[in-house]
Amino acid sequence: MKKHNFFAGPAILPQSVLEQASQAALSFGDMGLSILEISHRSPEFTAVLEEARALAKELLGFGDDYETLFLQGGASSQFFMVPMNLLDKDETACYVDTGNWSNKAIKEVKHFGNIDVIASSKDAGYTYIPKDYEIPSNAKYLHLTSNNTIYGTQFHAFPDTNVPIVCDMSSDIFSRPIPTEKFGMIYAGAQKNMGPAGTTLAIIRKDLLGKVNREIPTMLNYNTHIGKKSAFNTPPVFPIYVSLLTMRWVKEQGGVAAMELYNEEKGALLYDEIDRNPLFVGTSKKEDRSLMNVPFVMEKGYENLETTFLDVCKNNGIMGVKGYRTVGGFRASIYNAMSKESIQTLVDLMKDFADKNA
Repeated sequence: MKKHNFFAGPAILPQSVLEQASQAALSFGDMGLSILEISHRSPEFTAVLEEARALAKELLGFGDDYETLFLQGGASSQFFMVPMNLLDKDETACYVDTGNWSNKAIKEVKHFGNIDVIASSKDAGYTYIPKDYEIPSNAKYLHLTSNNTIYGTQFHAFPDTNVPIVCDMSSDIFSRPIPTEKFGMIYAGAQKNMGPAGTTLAIIRKDLLGKVNREIPTMLNYNTHIGKKSAFNTPPVFPIYVSLLTMRWVKEQGGVAAMELYNEEKGALLYDEIDRNPLFVGTSKKEDRSLMNVPFVMEKGYENLETTFLDVCKNNGIMGVKGYRTVGGFRASIYNAMSKESIQTLVDLMKDFADKNA
């Protein structure tokens, strides 16, 4: 039975990437050695790292005034590395609170400077993206989380401001074009839409660095990793290589513009069924719905069918659709590598389930 992977992360990867990665795990290129055992200083891996750094900027359209890094510690480490490197103790950074991950980032800022939470959707269970908030012109940066994996909301437009935007793009990186001129920095844990767990992409505008007065530990200083081209210490070789394969795949599909069109088609297919089906209801505001993570629940009066539907999904090869513990219900993560055919399988199952139970 074919398996359909709707897990939120670590998440689905393109089949061709899995095949190339598995081959490299046995023998990488002409070396006759596994990529898991070669030196990170070898010319072969240096070429991988340099291509990955360049291709990340190329796909998104960042210029030479930005630097690409592959780091460790996940996006969660960026929650404190960002203010440590960018915010002095007497300066203020602005944050928009749109869910669990932005909330975790907010908690770290107090160790390094002042924070102003200028907008939040917590009042409605993070089911929408705040709008029409004022951004103080003296803010050092504005921090956003572009896509909310748990509650299924997404920024479909970014604020117009002269304040540099720092954005956690862990779950929608490379899924669409972005206005690069608005960003001072973006970062993303690889494991949701770029590669396996173990590396974090960061793209930083170089003129933002070196401005704080504090002493920054060597390993946590962005300039350390810029100077050593992401190889200050042993980088996560295999996750970087698989991320490179995934970025090559995105380019082969037509780049991020083509990915956006395909993601819109996939999202419409699933959301249309949720809105039509008498048993299911979406949980996020329609204008802010995510094209990466689609949460939905049973309609009122049918909650007793939740476990039955999850069992039906499992029996039909649909994996990972159980909702996040704080939300309940269901969540279908439909990242770049998710095929329209797999979404159609889920939609057909939802239709059949309603025919039998509504």
